[in-house]
Amino acid sequence: MAHARIEIAPSILASNFAKLGEEIRRVEEGGADVIHVDVMDGHFVPNISIGIPVVESIRKATRLPLDVHLMIETPEVYIDDFVRAGADRVLVHQEATVHLDRALSMIREAGAEAGAVINPATPVVMLTDILHKVDTVLVMSVNPGFGGQKFIPNAFEKIRHLNQWRARYNADFRIEVDGGVELENAAELAQAGANTFVAGTSIFHTPDPVEATRQLRRLAIDAVSQKV
Repeated sequence: MAHARIEIAPSILASNFAKLGEEIRRVEEGGADVIHVDVMDGHFVPNISIGIPVVESIRKATRLPLDVHLMIETPEVYIDDFVRAGADRVLVHQEATVHLDRALSMIREAGAEAGAVINPATPVVMLTDILHKVDTVLVMSVNPGFGGQKFIPNAFEKIRHLNQWRARYNADFRIEVDGGVELENAAELAQAGANTFVAGTSIFHTPDPVEATRQLRRLAIDAVSQKV
């Protein structure tokens, strides 16, 4: 099943944008599986990051899948544009749209994988009726908007809840975690059921992003192997 595979998804929000191509090549060398792209509008979250032109540029710089996380109001308006720009996966917040089911359908119709995101204060039960149509559920383990925040522990229970639901219904969605992911909690997150690990500061703000990517992957894979 797809969810059995561990993925490391470096978040370029923490990278040096003056050397973005080089930064991407370094995490590729370290074994990154996905490039995570945070799109912020200054309304849904209190920060502004990047938009469609940057996604287009990143698409030209890597063959890895682009995991585009829309932290924006009315994401439906921009779904087609981001998929055309090169997004392989588009993730939208449950809190950002009153029509989450429609937004997920739009992502798939545009030709990308669909993901739903929940903030730290949002319970997993809010996603119950759409879990059958997602490829990914992203659990935010910080309040979205800024990198380098401290991990919020209630994410562990959310991931376990999703993992139990996935097993009970033989579902095949990935469980992604974003925020405060680092070497110290990677193993516990993997044991809880997380598959895709978004890491920004703990990769790009280290002396050796190549080795940091490798270590994160190794810890997550070893934890899953020990659990089995």
